[in-house]
Amino acid sequence: MHSLKHYKVLHEQNVILSVVTAPQPVVPDSERVKMETVNELFMRVTLTFGYMEQPNIPRALAICRKQGWKFDIMTTSFFLSRRSLKASPNSGMPVWQDRLFIGLARTAADATEYFQIPTGRVVEIGTQVAI
Repeated sequence: MHSLKHYKVLHEQNVILSVVTAPQPVVPDSERVKMETVNELFMRVTLTFGYMEQPNIPRALAICRKQGWKFDIMTTSFFLSRRSLKASPNSGMPVWQDRLFIGLARTAADATEYFQIPTGRVVEIGTQVAI
């Protein structure tokens, strides 16, 4: 939506990618990928990883290629969201709790690194959230 809103452009191929953590430690490759065509411009892909696995998006997308989806990961753009948390005086919690939560949130793993996405292929869209 951000590309359409800001650049007035809709890409030729659009994939809504969801990553799900399964309640089992390991998910076999045969159950890792679910692809669903929405229309000629959009496709929905769900990747499932076990709770003990380190998600590797490029490796999982290679399974999609084996299932017939043709794409080149080095010409693919990944759009990720980044939230910037701000303390709000109306949150209902003491300010120190807001600041503690914000500090802990900043130490969370970077999504690009965590999902092992090629860094040169990532576009981050930022939002500010008041807590």
